Amino acid sequence: MPIEMNRPAADATADPELACPISPVVDIVFSRWTSPILWSLQAFGRQRFVELERRIENITPKVLTQRLRQLERDGLVVRTYHPEVPPRVEYEISELGRTLSPLFSQIAEWGAANLERVERARRQYDDARA
Repeated sequence: MPIEMNRPAADATADPELACPISPVVDIVFSRWTSPILWSLQAFGRQRFVELERRIENITPKVLTQRLRQLERDGLVVRTYHPEVPPRVEYEISELGRTLSPLFSQIAEWGAANLERVERARRQYDDARA
């Protein structure tokens, strides 16, 4: 059943989280490092930790580890351990994670079509405030 965007949720006043039904999705998928990790796994396929670390600039190993664990817990990433010497661990996007692909595509299209307008609006706003 589609969510009606123009009508507030019935219990919105009782629970602010219910006022916006996309909030839980945004919290899961669009945190600071989660979306680049998911995008990288979607775009480049199965990767080792060090490959992800190289592709995602400025992420620390600690944060990458935390995000990968959370994504695995959420069912969006699959971790495969290979008992070799030295041990090898690979990460890939799960079937559930792949269902986000159309959403990422739409957001990328929106960005290509509108980010210039957003930047222009920001400049106008900042100039008016100066």
